[in-house]
Amino acid sequence: MKLGDNEWNQLGGKDKFVPAALGISGPDEGNQIGIPFVSRPFVMAYNTELLAAAGIEKPATTWDEFTEQAKKLTTGDQYGVAVAYKDNFDPWKYIWGMSIQGGNPIIDGTEVRLDDPITKKAYETYFGWVTKDKVVDPSAVGWSNPQALAAFAAGKAAYFPMTSPLSIPALDASAVKGKYKYALMPTVPPGETSNPSVGKPATSILSGDNLVVADYSKQKDLAFAFVKMITDKDVQLNYFKVFGQLPANQAAAKELATNEVIAPALESGAKSVATPFSGAWGDVQLSLTNVVVQSIPDLSSGAVSESNLSQRLKDEQAKSQTALDRAKK
Repeated sequence: MKLGDNEWNQLGGKDKFVPAALGISGPDEGNQIGIPFVSRPFVMAYNTELLAAAGIEKPATTWDEFTEQAKKLTTGDQYGVAVAYKDNFDPWKYIWGMSIQGGNPIIDGTEVRLDDPITKKAYETYFGWVTKDKVVDPSAVGWSNPQALAAFAAGKAAYFPMTSPLSIPALDASAVKGKYKYALMPTVPPGETSNPSVGKPATSILSGDNLVVADYSKQKDLAFAFVKMITDKDVQLNYFKVFGQLPANQAAAKELATNEVIAPALESGAKSVATPFSGAWGDVQLSLTNVVVQSIPDLSSGAVSESNLSQRLKDEQAKSQTALDRAKK
């Protein structure tokens, strides 16, 4: 069902929802079908004791500062950052985020810009943490997200970026209970001290779950009544309590904003940026991931050469452009 004034009113009004969450309801305000249910913005967890011991007063806000802090936090078998290079979902989010912050939208109208210098710099920074800067456990080349989480939970890493409040149960049952907090991930791209005029200070992809009502349904009113119920404040707060999923209901989110642990995630949700509404995005996202997958052997050997990275970007650029051209027909 396309959502107009009547449909939003059945749900309790569009202003019932966190404004940013509406960013993935459709390609524009006049073409929305998704009703926000839960929000899942990404943040970074940090070990408060390790940062204090290193004389670091607050988490980094730029990626360059993040790398420099990570170097100070790396000593012995303790590393500055826990990253999962072999995860199926995490790597492309780093590259996309740094690219958006630097002013490269990846998809720009009818053009894919995957081999843009801004995106290449993002890969070099991301790969450099383990190859050049040595702030990541070398074993992380083969890690998925749960293994990176386990390293942070064991106190073996000071930063754990690209996580969400869904990690709270695991962290509260670990050695870092009471010793961690969340913060926004850096919003200034590598090599910069502020966002370029064309860049966006994206804290996260705009992430979460939407609900829809089928246009062929014979019980549309009941469907809207059900969705209204499970997106009302009290139900959303209870859902958060049980499952740890952040509410899309604005009143519920405001109530949780007083929680010191949760507040950064809510702020990240409000400052998130949606990935492109394009029929080619699935292919482009896969290409962003493929560059990392193809670089795993190089990462294991300790370096990703400039020529190899450039060739992989060129190859994936061609595949992505073909996908976009096909989607535009």
